[in-house]
Amino acid sequence: MSNTSNFREAMRQARTQALVGPNVIRNALPYVGGGLLLTAVGTYGGLSVLQNSPALFMPTFIAALIAQLVLFFVARGVAEKGNNGAALPLLATYSLLSGYTLTGLITVALGTSGVGIAGIGLAALGCGATFIVARQIGSNLSDQDGMALAKTVQLGMIALLVVLVGQLLLSFFGVYTPTFLEIGISAFGVFLFAGAAVVDFYVLPRAYRDDQYLPAALSMYLTYINLFVFILRLLIAFNRD
Repeated sequence: MSNTSNFREAMRQARTQALVGPNVIRNALPYVGGGLLLTAVGTYGGLSVLQNSPALFMPTFIAALIAQLVLFFVARGVAEKGNNGAALPLLATYSLLSGYTLTGLITVALGTSGVGIAGIGLAALGCGATFIVARQIGSNLSDQDGMALAKTVQLGMIALLVVLVGQLLLSFFGVYTPTFLEIGISAFGVFLFAGAAVVDFYVLPRAYRDDQYLPAALSMYLTYINLFVFILRLLIAFNRD
């Protein structure tokens, strides 16, 4: 959920500026696509480790998770300063680590009857469809509607983060989310990040110049990777025995 802090920073900048980067999203898209491809590579690597050296997976997963969190703030800081040459390999590494930490969810999806590889493809397709719709809506939002939606999504992200942290803490005590509640949380996550995808097309051109495409790419990457995660979680919850 690193997307929360990134989104709040973009919101802060958008409040104080008019349209400053009309082409920033177009410039960012190749890097968003590249990051998602690297994430797939990272997940494939994680699945290979899990299959061939299962005892090694958990220690490397924990190390990757910690490195991912640290690298997010480092990479974002470097990108915000406009040092694209240094930020690009950091963001590429971050994308690979994100894929590795998704291994567990992908494994569950592959092992769930009714989800499998088709469900993973459906989640990816849902992200693509969201992009098309969000681009049309977000690019045509008025300032009043854009800021209202952005604030709503921001509050929703905070609420979702609280719920997910609570869910994680309860799991440590052996208390797991009932299926109906998991469906509700996942559906809320899908709805929220679909809204964030719309907001990106309003906020990012007001938060970043055309040459600040890497921080914009990071923001979009986080939106779509989280959307993918929650679509997949929803499919798993619906097909849970």
